[in-house]
Amino acid sequence: AAWRDLPGRALATLLFAASVSAFSTSTPGLIARGLHASRAVAPSSASPLPRAPLGLRVPGRGAACGAAMKLDNDLMLRAARGEKVERTPVWLFRQAGRHLPEYNEYKKTTGKNFLQLLDDPKDVAECTMQPIRRYNLDAAILFSDILVIAEALGIEVEMPGGKGITVPRPLTGPEDFEARIPKKIDVQERLSHVIAAVKLIKVELKDKVPLIGFSAAPWTLMYYMVGGSSKKNQEEGERWLKEHPEASEELLGILTEVVIDYMSAQVEAGADMIQVFEAMGDFISEDSFYKHAMPCMEKIAKELRRRHPSVPLLVFPRGASYSLVKLQRAGYDIVTMDLKTDRVALRKALWEDAEGAPPPTLSGKASGVQGNLPTSVIHKETGSVEAVEAAVASLFDDIGTQNLIANLGEGLSGQESPEYVAAMVDAIHAQSEALIKKTE
Repeated sequence: AAWRDLPGRALATLLFAASVSAFSTSTPGLIARGLHASRAVAPSSASPLPRAPLGLRVPGRGAACGAAMKLDNDLMLRAARGEKVERTPVWLFRQAGRHLPEYNEYKKTTGKNFLQLLDDPKDVAECTMQPIRRYNLDAAILFSDILVIAEALGIEVEMPGGKGITVPRPLTGPEDFEARIPKKIDVQERLSHVIAAVKLIKVELKDKVPLIGFSAAPWTLMYYMVGGSSKKNQEEGERWLKEHPEASEELLGILTEVVIDYMSAQVEAGADMIQVFEAMGDFISEDSFYKHAMPCMEKIAKELRRRHPSVPLLVFPRGASYSLVKLQRAGYDIVTMDLKTDRVALRKALWEDAEGAPPPTLSGKASGVQGNLPTSVIHKETGSVEAVEAAVASLFDDIGTQNLIANLGEGLSGQESPEYVAAMVDAIHAQSEALIKKTE
């Protein structure tokens, strides 16, 4: 039905884009963006990434998590599985993007904005690789956006200057939802440009470090689809849950199935581990979170563990750290602390919960933790190398060096100094390695 509703030109574009190779000079993003394809831009010849040459093996289905290749650096995977590591691994939320001079120069050279970069796998791969080239990070993360699933369902997404990502025409009620949102989509078709990007990134990484795939969680997607913005209409999601309970549950159910299929497709394309981002935990009450959001998160973990038994599952419910113990019980191998999380209390709570009955994690023990270093110590105006060293030391003093993935408590905003970011990555490695050797 969604195909029949497409304008003739958009449908022709959709069918043509679906017929070409993921690594051709076409724009695979048009497949997902047929309803508003005018935003897509032809790939730039300025992209430094070459097309995959004939005969080059591109990771495909089943190539993830070391099944067909061994990583040079598997610290992240071992930490996620609860294994002992010789130094604490680190990656950073939004490690690719605005804080990097090379990213801003690349945008200028290509003439594309953030959303337009996401349309072309070559651009996505280049942006994903930039922080890997600059910093000694232990993982790459797919350069993407949390609302690609909303777009795949036909929701238009814009990025007006200075206002962040917005949905200009959010769902107005149950009737609008029924009219506009399909009950099911094929992610291999609608999000083929993302899947192609994952395969290309794996080629570019050359097995150096693992690749993290990700998706927004269902509640976060619903929040934007009915409210339109993170800055306005912040109560709209909760209003839907209360005033339209049946439509809300149906929408969350559709989103849950798409999230599962989307992240599964990333694993099949080569992603070594996957992260679920519940970015809008600040805008749902605790009662509503447990009633509406948590069942979706539980289903996602259960089904992904069934489909991909050896792939680590990471989760970040920003603003809802009260849920981390239950997310461990759901089977997430790594649970993420935001800036408000009490590290010591969380670690203790996870251990106590796991002692009662083994959780369905890969280790069969307590989940590892991720986070929650402050971004203030790497800010270009307020940060310093000394502040970085102190923050890292405090993290290790609080919760040790094992069963930990060092990260920030929130994403990089673009105001950070690359010098201080590099200092943080290096301090995490140096301090943790020294502490581990000392205990040995």
